[in-house]
Amino acid sequence: MLFDTHVHLNARQFADDEAEVIERALSEGVSHMVVVGFDKETIEGAIRIAEQHDFIYAAIGWHPVDAIDMKEEDLEWIEGLASHPKVVALGEMGLDYYWDKSPKDIQKEVFRKQIRLAKKLKLPIIIHNREATQDIVDILKEEEAGEVGGIMHCFSGSLETAIECITMNFYISLGGPVTFKNAKKPKEVAAELPLEKLLIETDCPYLTPHPYRGKRNEPAYVKLVAEQIAELKGIPFEEVARQTTENAKKVFGIS
Repeated sequence: MLFDTHVHLNARQFADDEAEVIERALSEGVSHMVVVGFDKETIEGAIRIAEQHDFIYAAIGWHPVDAIDMKEEDLEWIEGLASHPKVVALGEMGLDYYWDKSPKDIQKEVFRKQIRLAKKLKLPIIIHNREATQDIVDILKEEEAGEVGGIMHCFSGSLETAIECITMNFYISLGGPVTFKNAKKPKEVAAELPLEKLLIETDCPYLTPHPYRGKRNEPAYVKLVAEQIAELKGIPFEEVARQTTENAKKVFGIS
């Protein structure tokens, strides 16, 4: 059993073969997935896919890159959708200082509003972070986000930051980069953190693991992430699969 905690099957890259991609994932032992929506179009897609499959769930939120486009009614819309039985988290949300579309102050405001909504709804949050680690950590602390906790999605930071996030009730999710030859930080995090605090993901169609790097990522490849973590920790693959699935069910409240 493998739980891919972050997929974008709602992306245009899967428009022509969504069903086949899901079948391949099942054949590789993927038992659960969470489809993440981050704007109007992808949120609707996430819920559609989750409704069609017992083993697929949805997360809904507003991406920091598009923070400038978010209106108050969008937040109210997300709040209304959050009561859907297949919605298990809010996100992805956070800060992205790599792309220059949304000013930092607007990103921070939208991030804070979503954290407050998650606390109101008692839902975990999924954090997107690109080149904004200290501001993310500061806001999580200031907003007391540990009250709901959640996931540091596709974590690429230092071991020290990972430990800090764990103390705030967050799980560390590792994706394709942990399989990259020169990815020192993710490998160190995988090796040193307790397995009880780790999750696995693909972020498909992005961040494809070795040896498929450069091609479209898909949920079946989450097995390669789990295998790499097992190798780095010197433990059986089955132990990584079992514990990370247990962790994901715990954070998402799935029985």
